[in-house]
Amino acid sequence: MGGLTLPRLVAKLIALVVPLGLDTFAVAAALGMLGTTSASRLRVSVLFTAFEAGMPLVGLAIGAPLGHAIGGAAEYVAIGVLLVFGLYTLLGQDQREQDALSRLTQLRGPGTLLLGLSISVDELAIGFTLGLLRLSVGLVIALIAVQTFAVTQLGLRLGHRLSERLRGAAEQLAGLALTTLALVLLVEKLLA
Repeated sequence: MGGLTLPRLVAKLIALVVPLGLDTFAVAAALGMLGTTSASRLRVSVLFTAFEAGMPLVGLAIGAPLGHAIGGAAEYVAIGVLLVFGLYTLLGQDQREQDALSRLTQLRGPGTLLLGLSISVDELAIGFTLGLLRLSVGLVIALIAVQTFAVTQLGLRLGHRLSERLRGAAEQLAGLALTTLALVLLVEKLLA
């Protein structure tokens, strides 16, 4: 984490991890609106946690060799990937994606892998940017895992009490935060 002051380290961790939690909460609340049992809440929470903690590692594994291959432009590509996923999240999901999410919750076995992948694409983008952020991979993964489990449980339990509008606002806030993080990283890179 060389060279980062404690306040900057904490600010980067918050800017990275909290938006992911908001997005996860929004998806879990949507599932909670459909009604869940305690067994399904545990199963979904473990599934979300495994995918959301694992996907940054996949992104890092893909991004590191790609970064070496494209050289100096790698940091700009990583920022671009984060910006695209931030904007995608900010603009929200359409009804077809909501319907697909609803169908995926009923799947078992390999079908649950589709659900896990569908909720962890933004973590894949985060994996591309981990080197750029100069944060401890272990620390980021641990924070994502703990937060994912907690916000998934909360979203699943409160989903039926929350309005669709509030769930959508949480998702848009996550997109805004990821987009802002990408823009701050771009400004830092340009001023360096």
